[in-house]
Formats: sequence, C-alpha cells, structure tokens
Amino acid sequence: MATDNIMMLGASAGGLEALQKVVGGLPEDFQAALFVVLHLSPHSRSVLPTLLERAGRLPASHPIDGEEIRAGHIYVAPPDHHLLVERGRVRTSRGPKENRFRPAVDPLFRSAAYAYGPRAVGVILTGALDDGTAGLWAVKDRGGVAVIQDPKEAMFPSMPQSAQAYVDIDYCLPLAEIAPLLVRLSSEPAAEERGAYPFLEQLEIETRISMQDKAFEAGVFKLGKPSPFTCPECHGTLLQLKNGNLLRFRCHTGHAFSANSLLAEVTESVEDTLWSTLRAIEESVLLMRHMAEHLREADDVDTAERFLQKAQEAQQRTELVRKAVLRHETLSRETIGEKTRHG
Repeated sequence: MATDNIMMLGASAGGLEALQKVVGGLPEDFQAALFVVLHLSPHSRSVLPTLLERAGRLPASHPIDGEEIRAGHIYVAPPDHHLLVERGRVRTSRGPKENRFRPAVDPLFRSAAYAYGPRAVGVILTGALDDGTAGLWAVKDRGGVAVIQDPKEAMFPSMPQSAQAYVDIDYCLPLAEIAPLLVRLSSEPAAEERGAYPFLEQLEIETRISMQDKAFEAGVFKLGKPSPFTCPECHGTLLQLKNGNLLRFRCHTGHAFSANSLLAEVTESVEDTLWSTLRAIEESVLLMRHMAEHLREADDVDTAERFLQKAQEAQQRTELVRKAVLRHETLSRETIGEKTRHG
C-alpha cells in the first residue's frame, strides 16, 4: 500500500544493534515506509536487510531504483549507493560522496525533506562525526519531525550530539522509546505546510546533485561563495554553505563535507602524505647506496663516497619525517574535545 508517511533512520558506528532494536519494536501493520542508512564498506555485500527482517516483523530489502514506496516496508541503502526518495518512488544513485560516505545519511534526509516536507521524520542514532546533521536540519526546516537517540546511551554519541547542537530537536529518546514514537507519529496527521521556505532552492539543488545530476547544471554555484579550501576527493574549490549555525562545504563536482568531516579528512590525508614522503626518501637512500656499491666495483671510489654521504644525509631526514608521522593526529571536534577534557 502506497504511503506518504516517510520515516528514516541514520546510523554509523555501533548502528547495527541500534537499528535492530528500533525495527524490532515496529508492528506488522506499521503505517509508514522506513528508510535506513548505515555507513558500510563499498566493497562488501550487505546482509543488513536480512538482519533487520530477522529482528522484527517487517520485510526489508535493497530497493531497485524507481521502486514504488510502500507502507510497512524497510528500504535499506545498498553498498556504494545513496538512498533517496522522490514523491512516491525510491531512488538509488552513485552521486558524489557526502561526509566521506556513500551511502550517507544527509542525502536521504534532504531528499525526503524536499519531497515530503512535514510528512518526513528523521532519526539520528549512534555514530561517529556528524553525518545526518545537515539532513535533519533540512527535515526540521521543512516542517518535519527531528528525533535523536539520547547521546548518553549511544555507543558512539557524536552523531546525535552534533544534531542536538545544530537542530531544534523534537524528541531525544532512549532506543527503547523510539519505535513507539514512530508508531504514534505514523497515525497522526502531519503538520501543515508553512508556506515560504528560504532554503528550498538550495534543498532542490543539493537533492538533484545527490540524484547524479551534474553539479554545474544543477546550479551548484548558487549554493555559496568559494572558500580557500579544496576538496579532498577531487581537489576542486569548495563552496561554503551555511544553514542556521551549521557550516558546510560542497565542491563544484558535488562532494560535500561538514566542517568536522572536512577536518578529519584533511588531517588524515596529511598522515598519508607523510608516509608517502617517508617511503620516497627511504627509496632514494637505498638507490644511492646501490649506486655507490656499483661505482666501487667500477673503481670510482670518490664518486661512490659522495653517494654514500648523500645517502647518510637523506637517512637523517627520514628520522625527522618519521617523528612527524608518529606524532601526527587525525583531528575532529570529538578528538580535540576529548583532549581538552583530559588536559
């Protein structure tokens, strides 16, 4: 049976158990369609639909692009695909990654907010960093309902904490109370459309980008002003966006980042660069020593000594790089906050 009740669960680290608990509390006659995004490896086959079916009473599947939305069904994001909705239909796409993930929570929530407005209910569960915050902000801005798992009981509280910091949350609940809330909301009339939505054009553009529309043609440059930062995925210029107090970035090819996920990605790439530098210097040391040995065999002792001297100088530089890479940290709001609390 078709439905306009669109309910969404987004989770990351620690999310499987949380999803199973919520799904396990939903009745067989649940009067809404449920959409689930869990951060997954793009290279492995997902058995999440099977696990969610076993946990509860509702059928679950990876949907086919364009499939009709039905009440009482769980639609699970396939690996390496965003899960999206348009009016009456499920969409899957390999649009640009958001917050370093595909599937990501933000594109699903944003597409539902655009298509269904007050009929959309977004729920953020346990997870690291802050995927889902921008999407939940859009759900709330369009008159939908914003729900988070109580961070105090979340295995990884960062995702619900971030949503709580930037979104006017309607319900902050322990896992055991989320399913009963969804059942109640599915039987209640949605809020009325409010009229003017100042971020509606931005919402449309970002939804089109997630649907694999070309970012240029979708109007990406209308989203914000160029920033001094470059995209870690494609090295294009990042545009700076702001929704309320939430700072975000999107590049001209479509990749999107929160400020927090951008920091984590950039500092992680610094470590990769340091390791590559260390490898390159050590290779040069080995090559110079090999050449010195070859020159000695050819009785060119003076040149061989100069090669060995340069190799020794390079070896000393490797120690500096090694110390830098071992002291390097992948940073985020959470790691910095943790260090602040512990001095």
